[in-house]
Amino acid sequence: MAIGQEIKTRIDELKLEYESLRKKKESLLDIIFEAELPESVYNSNAIENSTLTISETEKILMDMEVSRDVSVREVFEAKNLAKVFEYIKDKISVKNIDKELILLLHKMLIGNIKDDIAGRFRKEYEYVRVGTYIAPAPEHIEAMMDANLLEYSGKHSEHFLEKISRFHLEFEHIHPFCNGNGRIGRVLVNYQLMQLGFPPIIVRDKEKSTYYSAFKEYENSNKKKNTIMEKVLALALLESLHKRIAYLRGDSIVKLADYAKEQNESTVILLNKAKRQTIPAFREKGVWKIGVTQDIIKKP
Repeated sequence: MAIGQEIKTRIDELKLEYESLRKKKESLLDIIFEAELPESVYNSNAIENSTLTISETEKILMDMEVSRDVSVREVFEAKNLAKVFEYIKDKISVKNIDKELILLLHKMLIGNIKDDIAGRFRKEYEYVRVGTYIAPAPEHIEAMMDANLLEYSGKHSEHFLEKISRFHLEFEHIHPFCNGNGRIGRVLVNYQLMQLGFPPIIVRDKEKSTYYSAFKEYENSNKKKNTIMEKVLALALLESLHKRIAYLRGDSIVKLADYAKEQNESTVILLNKAKRQTIPAFREKGVWKIGVTQDIIKKP
């Protein structure tokens, strides 16, 4: 197992606090979702080698002019992915994941980019590779997708992060689409988490090397190990919970570097703790922050 009982217990405790605090504050969670959307879109696209910055992504989503020439494709990639995120937010309570939903999300993502492949699995003679990895042949996709969906819905005794991490790894192993597999796969992770009452997470471009190593672990192991991916998702979930709880409590949100100075703590040590999520820190546009109550902040 990638995560021990201590982390599972922390997640359970934070979820209980999150559920208690969110009552009658759904409008605040909507605001957080909207503010975080450019960051979510930027990171997922950056993992797929988009050249857009987070600032450019934000401007595109707000229909503002970008200061440099960007490709039409990248503009649609940003806008389409944002629409997909917004769509799943409204569907989690009414529809479980199935092939119909996955195909619809893909059509939304790839529409106006490559309409000939949007909303359908790879068909005969359509082969794909990622680096040196060659995905299964098209004729196996339907059966493999059915098996992955069935396994996810059937293993009730497993911890939810183990189930979601395995589903994600197998989805990317199948690579059912000609394009857009990574982005749809990460959307589905959020869909699964949100159906369980958790907030969405961000798999960040800065952690891309660790994220990619999870796929290598899965592909190179006879037992299809998912320990790295489970840890990646656990850390991202802890960070997302910490952020929302801080806002829901009404904490003062301060930069972690400023907090370290106020508390006469080492910034490096606090940053390391933040990355391990042993303190309730979180990132906004790549900047580490933390929520604190007024009585904790030292006055000059």
